[in-house]
Amino acid sequence: MESLTKRYSIKDRQFWTIVISLGGASVFVFAAMYSVQPLLPFFTEQFQISVSTASLAMSVTTLSVIIGLIVLGFLSDRYGRVLFIRLSIVLTIIPFLLMPLTDSFSMIIFLRFIQGFAIAGVPAAALAYISEEINQQSMGFATALYISCNALGGTIGRLMMGFLTENKSWEVAFFSLALLGGIIFILVWLTLPKSRNFSVHQRTIQKDLHGFWLHLKNPNLLILFGFGIILQLSFTGMWSFIPYYLAEPPFLLSLKTISFIFLAYGLGIIGSPIANSLAGKVGINMIRTFGVLLLVCGILLTLSSSLIMIIVGLCIACLGFFTAHALTSATVSRTAIHQKGLASSLYLVSYYIGVASGSTLLSPIWLHFKWQGIVMITVLLSILYIAFLNYTLHKKNQS
Repeated sequence: MESLTKRYSIKDRQFWTIVISLGGASVFVFAAMYSVQPLLPFFTEQFQISVSTASLAMSVTTLSVIIGLIVLGFLSDRYGRVLFIRLSIVLTIIPFLLMPLTDSFSMIIFLRFIQGFAIAGVPAAALAYISEEINQQSMGFATALYISCNALGGTIGRLMMGFLTENKSWEVAFFSLALLGGIIFILVWLTLPKSRNFSVHQRTIQKDLHGFWLHLKNPNLLILFGFGIILQLSFTGMWSFIPYYLAEPPFLLSLKTISFIFLAYGLGIIGSPIANSLAGKVGINMIRTFGVLLLVCGILLTLSSSLIMIIVGLCIACLGFFTAHALTSATVSRTAIHQKGLASSLYLVSYYIGVASGSTLLSPIWLHFKWQGIVMITVLLSILYIAFLNYTLHKKNQS
């Protein structure tokens, strides 16, 4: 009889059903999270609101994702992974069915807050599920594929919303995402294997909170958490305001055309596996620094007056961002000396603080300095922080 503690390898059929199921769940929740990003200029006109108010459709969702990651991470440690993955998908679908029924942007913001909390269930449980059910040799590949699906979901959500809003309506676009979610839920329900190696954590909430506190006192982890904030702030800032930039002269692109620009995000699909492969041969720090330099070069290319060069810049930036993000996430797990799952959760929290900051805190920069200001602040922050990170690591290695 097969041991219940045996973990799946890449040779097992269950490995691929796990990857496909979790990949599908990831595609949907990240499509949901980033779906409104290309619609921010549309919301500004449709509801007669400011750029800062429109950006709340992203930042409020992100803040509730942060809350959800902490709360649902605790709960999934106690009640299982599969339950919260399934609930996450269902509860993410419901706001998509309700938002088209209201003409109040405040209600949309409220529903996006609820949706953000629900979205967090998948990232809070999926990586823990992979670590418990897949063996050590195959885990890195499974994780890279899962993170690639995050990028794929972001691409699909942005593209669907922009294209369908331009050709049909934003209401049809939201209903279509709800339909996609229903299909994904059926896929996950039918194919995701039950946990075989999950064990209920006996730690109390107080011990978990103490673990968080110990991580926050670890200077090596704090630097990585800070890097997660800066990395995502720069990336989200670029994507949040590029629709405004391209909708203005001299480009005057339609919403449908702008939505196709988000296909550049798809390069993140290959960024994570490539980074994982190269880091083993060259070293994490070198490849991560190269990823940040790609991000910076890509952002700088968007200053070109050529639309083709802007698209090339966005593609390069996406490849660089996901390279740096995948390797930083891996470094967090290796740096934590205890409760590695909590450390990964804190990195995700910092990552989504960066999302919220990039979509709202940079609004004044856009209002006063337009696209040149967004480029300047995101490039400077990225360069300065990777220099600080490398200097700190160099000093640590010398001591």
